[in-house]
Amino acid sequence: MMGLLGGNCRSIIEVKRSCHLPWGSANFMGKSSDGSLDRLQTKLANVRPPRFGLRVSASPRSVRNFRKRQSDTDKNLPPDDVPETKEVATQVEISSLVDSEVASRANVLQACVVTSSLIAALGVTIRQVSHIASVEGLPIFDCSAEPSFSFEMWHLEVIAGLVVLVSSCRYLLLKSWPEFAESSQAANQQVLTSLGPLDYMVVAFLPGFSEELLFRGALLPLFGFNLLSAFAVGAFFGILHLGNGRKYSFAVWATFVGFVYGCATIACSSVIVPMAAHGLNNLVGGLLWRFSSTENQSK
Repeated sequence: MMGLLGGNCRSIIEVKRSCHLPWGSANFMGKSSDGSLDRLQTKLANVRPPRFGLRVSASPRSVRNFRKRQSDTDKNLPPDDVPETKEVATQVEISSLVDSEVASRANVLQACVVTSSLIAALGVTIRQVSHIASVEGLPIFDCSAEPSFSFEMWHLEVIAGLVVLVSSCRYLLLKSWPEFAESSQAANQQVLTSLGPLDYMVVAFLPGFSEELLFRGALLPLFGFNLLSAFAVGAFFGILHLGNGRKYSFAVWATFVGFVYGCATIACSSVIVPMAAHGLNNLVGGLLWRFSSTENQSK
């Protein structure tokens, strides 16, 4: 465009210079021709080239067609609130959650050994400190004197009775108390799933021995070798069993079991009786859960 304008301007100027009018500065319609050419040249020189811009716009019909195609595409996609989609997603989430909560065999055995060792060490420490304090004349009961680690044949009958009593009560509660069954299932599934049959002996008897050494062998005589102390220590024993999927129903159950073991300790004056009963009850409960889980999976 600039070339055309420049060419026109040069042509006009050359025409003016090549034309030798005899009349010099002739006037047309009362106006000087030389002045008109000068003004025309000035106007042409001041002309700016046009600016070209690209502006894209869509017609209303095109917009409506695009929106219609987009709506048809959205209808073909599976909605989020379809029951089947939600059910599948829920099953995947539950499966992932269960897999993530199941502890490995090594972690379970390591935690069992370490925790049981610490609990047993605390129980032994309390018994020894109370013995030293009692020898020094302080008004503290000597926990190392009673209950003792003695064992008599009739203690076997007490141990067998405790196993039958606790296992029977557990079975009845599993059938009649859904919340207790849920808590027991969650705790057993988290701890026992990855274990082998022989591992059950470890996780059954190590906690049984160490916990009874602390609660019935140290704390029970420390607070008084009587039924009131047995109930108080049993309640403390039950509270410590909260967590890891176990709700208050499991704490109530542990309180009852702790009280029963406390009564047996007072009756036998031996910590061996609750230790053996506790370990056997743990083993029976774990094996029953294992067999029931295997049957459910086979179905």
